[in-house]
Amino acid sequence: MKLSVVIVNYNVKYYLDQCLKSLLRALKGIDAEVFVVDNHSRDGSIAYLRHRYPTIHFIASAHNLGFARGNNIAIRQSQGEYVLLLNPDTVVGEDVIRSSLDFMDQHPKAGAHGVLMLNSCGQKALESRRGLPTPLVSLYKMIGLCKRFPQSERFAHYYMGGLAWEVPGKIEVMSGAYCFLRKSALDKIGLLDEDFFMYGEDIDLSYRLLKAGFENWYLPAPILHYKGESTKKTSFRYVHVFYDAMLIFFNKHYGGMNALWQIPIKMAIYAKAFAALIATTLHATKKKMGFQSSTMTSLPEYIFIVSEKVIDNCKQLAANNALTAEYKVAEKTDLEVIHSELIQQCASRNKTYYLVYDTDYYSFQDILRVFAQHPTQNVHIGFYHRKEKRVITMKDIIGG
Repeated sequence: MKLSVVIVNYNVKYYLDQCLKSLLRALKGIDAEVFVVDNHSRDGSIAYLRHRYPTIHFIASAHNLGFARGNNIAIRQSQGEYVLLLNPDTVVGEDVIRSSLDFMDQHPKAGAHGVLMLNSCGQKALESRRGLPTPLVSLYKMIGLCKRFPQSERFAHYYMGGLAWEVPGKIEVMSGAYCFLRKSALDKIGLLDEDFFMYGEDIDLSYRLLKAGFENWYLPAPILHYKGESTKKTSFRYVHVFYDAMLIFFNKHYGGMNALWQIPIKMAIYAKAFAALIATTLHATKKKMGFQSSTMTSLPEYIFIVSEKVIDNCKQLAANNALTAEYKVAEKTDLEVIHSELIQQCASRNKTYYLVYDTDYYSFQDILRVFAQHPTQNVHIGFYHRKEKRVITMKDIIGG
């Protein structure tokens, strides 16, 4: 078997459903297997999805095992020459998997690679290419030099700022959202470290691949990553788990360094964690007291770009859910022109828009491509799924 895909799910059944739809299109003609490990979700994920995808291996855990352990359970059962770790809140284009396979076949020294991740506005996610968080690299990021000099090979090494986005390049750390691994490399270095409950395990795995003599790469093949839809970064849980992972990584790989370095680095991690906790407390307090930013006072507008045969269904969906909506009927060949025109109309306005594309008419690959070509701040991607009569955006599940 050529490929095994492993997805760990936790309470995001509709995003996972969308991910699986895009994934199965991308796997067409490829000898592959797909595992979904459900970490004791309480939203009925397994019951909802199992009968919809009879060819997928669903593993239902009775406990929340964490990201690393959940992946390892499926990896041990996998038969593929390659293993893809994929987040459930992603959408992959139809050509991405084949591009990954071709690259790995042609680069035998590559232990793994990541891809170009886009946010919901089509902007490039910095986490697509990362350097190892050595003490000095981490220091540059913590004191703001990484942000101040985003293209510096030295100061922005945390995000590999010196690399071009348009061509493949060697990196040090892949994101766990899309981590394409050579199974023989995993056999050599071992699986994900289960001391990491969530976050940090991708950095640790990447570092162990490098130390074993493998290469880690970045490919400019776009996917959408909602970036942690199941984990709200304003939560106390996120702060605790994230900074605990940073300490585990530091103690594991830099615990033997001079104490004069250890003390300030650990103090910096604790300081960042404390500052994050203060920020989450203020955010929660403002929310409870009813304070909202001015950008949240106006409701978003939806623009459906669909084929003629489903426009009535979209109008009914909008009416049933009190959406402010417009509708565009566009041929596949006109997609880029229509998208460009709509971006120009919307981008100059101080309002949030969702361009909602019919996924049964347009390919995921083309939808992601046009968003990547026209990144904005206020125009977000949306997907309309005909069968379920459902719209999925970065914040909402509408209909279905």
